[in-house]
Amino acid sequence: MSSGDTAFMLVATALVMLMTPGLALFYGGMVRSKNILSTMLQSFICLGVVAVIWVLYGYSLAFGPDVGGLIGNLEWAGLRGVGMEPGPYSETIPHLVFVAFQLMFAVITPALITGAFAERIKFPAFLLFTVLWVTLVYFPVCHWVWGGGWLGERGGLDFAGGTVIHINSGAAALVAALVFGRRHGWGREPIQPHNLSLTVLGAGLLWFGWFGFNAGSALAADGIAANALLVTQVAAGSAVLSWVVAEWLIHKKPTTLGAASGAVAGLVAITPGAGFVGPLSAVIIGLVAGGLCYLAVLLKHRLGYDDSLDVVGVHGVGGLWGALATGLFASTLVNPDGADGLFFGNPGQLAIQAFDALVTIVFSMLVTLIILKVVDALVGLRVETEDEVQGLDLSQHSEIGYSL
Repeated sequence: MSSGDTAFMLVATALVMLMTPGLALFYGGMVRSKNILSTMLQSFICLGVVAVIWVLYGYSLAFGPDVGGLIGNLEWAGLRGVGMEPGPYSETIPHLVFVAFQLMFAVITPALITGAFAERIKFPAFLLFTVLWVTLVYFPVCHWVWGGGWLGERGGLDFAGGTVIHINSGAAALVAALVFGRRHGWGREPIQPHNLSLTVLGAGLLWFGWFGFNAGSALAADGIAANALLVTQVAAGSAVLSWVVAEWLIHKKPTTLGAASGAVAGLVAITPGAGFVGPLSAVIIGLVAGGLCYLAVLLKHRLGYDDSLDVVGVHGVGGLWGALATGLFASTLVNPDGADGLFFGNPGQLAIQAFDALVTIVFSMLVTLIILKVVDALVGLRVETEDEVQGLDLSQHSEIGYSL
């Protein structure tokens, strides 16, 4: 084992954990003040719910010995046989460190979806949905791509979660927004973010944590990690610029919310290719991501669906662009263990990336729809109209975010 790699991965794990409270702040500032605590709790509680599931059976299903390329078996249930010696996914860090690092990815993925149904879900329904979704959607897709499953074996590239996390959660978010329907008053009265200072703070914490997210996915303190860290910064900064310029041109005013959203869009887009593309490619990926995701957010109003906090536009569209961009810009000059993309002489990689994205979208949407219908039948999905008008902080939790 390498003490340097181990120390690096311990820090990266802590950075990724910080992203979930960062997401809580990012989302919390964008809802109305009567829903800030309920929105933040939906992210925060994932740190508890998913951690328990991960130890009991989640890690084994996602990364355990392969069963037909579809799922891991339960050999490692309860982390039986998983200890301080190196595991099958890294020769230089303890197996338990890899378990902890991947746990943080599993935690934030269902938390991302909460932005689609913010301000209108029953808390018991959210808990049940989270348990079912990570079990039936996240763990299988994670295994397909990273755990020795069939998509990874086909040569798909997803360095840190563009497909597993962002496309997966974005597809689920679209289904959730359609199933839940619009918030009371949506389209008829202003529904504005109540505290953009919190949102900017949350975006900053997400950006900071994303260095662990992407660089840590190298699983070693090496040159690939260094490249991942640099391109993460470059893509995020480029997307901030292109989002702000796009809204400046269209709506004549640059906004703070646009800058924060652009940063997240760029971070999402570079995630699948962080260990496979160079800095110049990252600039292009980020510039496209900012403008593309901004237009996707505008499109939801044309299509008439209420994705409360733009999960589809930022994570779904940003993740899809990032997956395809990896098929365009990946280079073995950056990572000899990766593959060349279209612009480096291998058009087949783009086809592989597109196929992986399509499979994930279809699977996630279908299973998410079934889960939502089951949860609705068991406990009901949406709060009553009067509870929604009063606010979920009071109606679901008997507390308020501000006492002025």
